[in-house]
Formats: sequence, structure tokens, C-alpha cells
Amino acid sequence: MKSIQEFREFDPVRYGDSSHPIFYVVDWLPPDFGAVGQYAVIFAQEFARSGRTVYLIGLTSKGATATVERIGTGVLETRKIESPTYDKSRALKRLSWTIITNFRLMREVIRNPASKRATVLFTGSPPFMLFFAFLAKVTRNVRLVYRITDFFPEVIIADRGKQSIGLWLLQRIVWFLRRRIDTFEALGLDQAALLTKGGVAHQRIVLKRDRSPVRLTGSESPLPLPKELRGRRVLLYSGNFGVAHEADTLVQGLIRHHRVGSDQFALWLNASGSKVYSVAQELKAAEIPFKASAPVDLEKLPALLAAADVHLITLRQGFSGVVLPSKIYACIQSAKAILFVGPASSDVHLLCSQASDTLYERVEPGDVVGFSAALDRLSGMLADPKSKQH
Repeated sequence: MKSIQEFREFDPVRYGDSSHPIFYVVDWLPPDFGAVGQYAVIFAQEFARSGRTVYLIGLTSKGATATVERIGTGVLETRKIESPTYDKSRALKRLSWTIITNFRLMREVIRNPASKRATVLFTGSPPFMLFFAFLAKVTRNVRLVYRITDFFPEVIIADRGKQSIGLWLLQRIVWFLRRRIDTFEALGLDQAALLTKGGVAHQRIVLKRDRSPVRLTGSESPLPLPKELRGRRVLLYSGNFGVAHEADTLVQGLIRHHRVGSDQFALWLNASGSKVYSVAQELKAAEIPFKASAPVDLEKLPALLAAADVHLITLRQGFSGVVLPSKIYACIQSAKAILFVGPASSDVHLLCSQASDTLYERVEPGDVVGFSAALDRLSGMLADPKSKQH
């Protein structure tokens, strides 16, 4: 894997002719939940502050809007397209929603007269936007910048653990298109390594990490604990909990922690995603203390993070580089302990290992005994800060 020094640092001046605008296309924009949209707002504001004209285009469930604001010497125009949500458990509806939504988002770019020779920055959300971005490249002669928040179809392949002929063919087509992207924004070195392995020249890769979407000072007042968690240390999982996240180790590790371990922690699952319900049902059946709740609004996130004793981050084996949980930045900035269930090759492990003031434990996916033991060690270190180890 190349070191950070071998990839270009992010510089907005390099993103095409400054006389042409930047079109930043994502899925859900705040106040709708979605980390990609939260970061898009932050980065679009930075582009505008550098003097660029930026069109931020995304989805909303609360009615279409268009706003214009001057930031520094630049301008940010935010356009929200009203869109229904969809049932993620139904593959055909999800695919139909994705195709229609990608077309609607990119149509906003193509029909704007200012998009001629502009820079179009798009992400992995919604999936397969890559195909629709090339419509803009062909029809409007745009420069394409791909912030590769998730690798598709690699996410599907990693989830299934095998590759069908159809997925193999789709992956070949996707890599054919990827190698024709002008610039990639990689979220981490693990992602950059996958891109270079796929034939993308490292000169076309910009390492641009996410960051905490909120400012944390360490003096935040914590949210009141739900009654299910009172009297115990809080193991907090916040954000999306879906196909890329390790659930079995969490469930079985917590059961072991309560039955043969120190029995100190209760789980607060402040999350949405395909695995939330199954995790909650298994913990309930095992009579393990936990609380499942919907993700808090962004303005309440600092107080939520302050309520944790330990932040939990999970990533299944095979998803290293394919997905990089952006929550890692807020977790580190909160100065609370972190337990990562995931592969050492992920940039989550790299970032936590470099955070010298953070209590940190890593457990391999599937290591139930190790998970329980890590909670016991963290409990001891929290009780006696002098025993802190990294």
C-alpha cells in the first residue's frame, strides 16, 4: 500500500477551470439522515469559500427547495429534489428507485446551461451513479471527479461472499468506466490501494478524508441515558448498520460478556439500516440489556457521542477499502474509547492506531471471545485511567 505522501493532497484549485462551476451530486441532504450528504454540505461550502461557484444537488423527503448563498468569494446554490424513500429489503424496488433517482439527479446537471465544461463531483450514493455521470461527460463535456464513498458492485460481492457471472461482467464494465474518470477522491489509503490495483494511476487519486460533521470540544453535556442503560457502561453504536457491518460478533460477544465476562456494558444502538432489527431481536431474546433508537438529528450528535463510554465500529471481513465508516472521525474527536470489530487492513484501524490519546481495542470479525475480553479490558482501563494502553 502506498503511503499518504505518495497521493496528492486535496486542493480545490485543481478541480478544473475555476471559471466553470462545480456540480456536487449526492443522495440525501440534511436534515434527512445520511453521512454522505452531511459531508457534502461541508465540502461544498469549502469549495465556495475558495472562490468557486458550486451547485449542490441532492434529495429531500420534505419538499423540493432551491437556495443560494454567498460564502467567502464564492457562491453555493443548493437544490433539493423531493424523493420518496424505499424498502431496502426488496431488491427490485431498490433497483428501480436507484435508476430513477440517479437519472433525476444527473438531469439537474445536464439541463443547467452552466454545466458546459464544468466539474461534476459525484459519490457512491446512490449506487451506480457512475453510469449516469458519463451521460454528463458525453453531453456536456464535463470533468468527472468521483468521491468513491462505496465501491459498487464490490459491496454486493463482499456481502454474498461469491461472484456470479453477471456480477463479474458488471464489475468489468464498472472498472472500464472507472479508468476513464478524471480524478478520484479516496476516503482512505485502503480505498486508494483498491483503485491502483484496478488500474487507476495514483496520479489521478486525491486522498481526501472525511472529518467529524460536528465540532466537539469534550465539554458537551451527554444526552440522558435511556432507562435500559442506566447503571451500566454505555457501548454506543451510532449511524448506519447495514450489510457492511459485522453483527454476529457483536451479538454473540455481548451475550458472552454478560454471561461469563464482567457484565459491565449495555449497548445503545442509535442506528438505522438493514441489520438493526435482527440485532435487536437477538439481544432481546437473549435478555441482554440494550436500547435501539433512531439516529439523532445532527445537532444532537455531540450530546449523543458524549453519552458513550465506548464507541463501537464494526466492519465485516472482505469490506476493507470497499467501505470506510465515516463515523470514525467523530468517534476519535470525542476522545472516548473505541472498540473496532474489523480487519486490520481497514483505515479505521490505521486512524485509531494513530490517535495516541484514544483508548483503543480491535477485534477480528468472528472472534466472540476476543470481543468479550476487549470489553473487560476497556472496563478496567476506564476504571483506572493509569492502566491505559494503545
